[in-house]
Amino acid sequence: MDTVVVVVWLSMVVTILSRSHADRNVYPSAGVLFVHVLEREHFKGEFPPYPKPGDSSNDPITFNTNLMGYPDRPGWLRYIQRTSHSDGVLYGSPTAEHVGKATIIEITAYNRRTFETARHNLVINIMSTEEYPLPYQAEFFIKNMNVEEMLASEVLGDFLGAVKNVWQPERLNAINITSALDRGGRVPLPINNLKEGVYVMVGADVQFSSCLREVENPHNQLRCSQEMEPVISCDKKFRAQFDIDWCKINLVDITKVVMIHSNRPDPGTGVLPDIGEYNPPSESLKSRDFFADFLITLAVPSAVAMVLFTILGYSMCCRREGVIQLVHHSSIQKSTKELRSMSKNREISWPLSTLPVFSQSGEVVPPIHPDNYETTSMPLMQTQINLQNQIQIPQQQPSGDRDNYCMSTFRRLEVNGIPEERKVAEALNL
Repeated sequence: MDTVVVVVWLSMVVTILSRSHADRNVYPSAGVLFVHVLEREHFKGEFPPYPKPGDSSNDPITFNTNLMGYPDRPGWLRYIQRTSHSDGVLYGSPTAEHVGKATIIEITAYNRRTFETARHNLVINIMSTEEYPLPYQAEFFIKNMNVEEMLASEVLGDFLGAVKNVWQPERLNAINITSALDRGGRVPLPINNLKEGVYVMVGADVQFSSCLREVENPHNQLRCSQEMEPVISCDKKFRAQFDIDWCKINLVDITKVVMIHSNRPDPGTGVLPDIGEYNPPSESLKSRDFFADFLITLAVPSAVAMVLFTILGYSMCCRREGVIQLVHHSSIQKSTKELRSMSKNREISWPLSTLPVFSQSGEVVPPIHPDNYETTSMPLMQTQINLQNQIQIPQQQPSGDRDNYCMSTFRRLEVNGIPEERKVAEALNL
């Protein structure tokens, strides 16, 4: 039983490996839009089944595409996948320079739930065509479409049908499709189902129709300069499905452009220029030793700093001028400390504003604070309260009786330990 299980498992692995290495060939034409859809359903079968049925039906799958042997795709080939639950799309417009060259694109599918991968190659064989390049090219800007919506075969077919109905050419091909974001457009706000917009270039073999030429008349040019919609007679044939900005339509006549600018490449292709293959540096290059540079970077500033420090130390500590400056600075610090200590212990006499005030009764009221009270917080006017250690002095009565006196109080003051008798004398002279 175990042998049968192993055989089935090996056969399944061989099937998966064979599918992952299978090549798929496509044959686009030069100058014609190439679109290849990477279907998630196709790659789901390459992942092993899971115990529960339906587990792999909604697995998130993303794709990575690159040119074989290189990290990115060719310049003319673009890729887009909006979400991990939508299909990926390869699209672009090959030029005549790529005709006859097989372009192998490696496609790697990543299962984001199981972290498994599957891979296969897409071989693009570009064919030449006699219709390339079509001489008359018109580029339309469609405002209500995203690039992946426009790449759908039925939507692109409807647009080409509307253009053919207006233009009436014998041959009409889609040349290129470009997202407005690649042209410098802004990401739309996620409201009202706004779209980013897409540029679609088509080519034909006949002259532009009168309807397409209407955008060039002065009246419509004036409306476009005022950011108003021009009046186009054939707009109703597109309006039902495609909202076209006629002010951004670009009409190019390749024959006239080539005659005037014969040295310039064909305009309107929208393909990145080919700058050749990437040549990486040789593996024989010798590694560079940066140890000497590191030492120079640190040693030179360190040496300069040490020299300056030595000169400064010698000038301050060994020279006579430096020693004098240090001594002078030290003496200033000592004097400052001494003055501060003396200022804390000094005694200050009471200011005159704090002397007793005579009342109407002739009684002198001394200040209520003791001698050692801090003068900075002492009020100027004192309350009339009798204190001890007061001197009684005679005072005339306001009634005019010179024989009767009342004694008034006056506080004995001392300045530096000596009684201040002058204040008493002045009080008696009153």
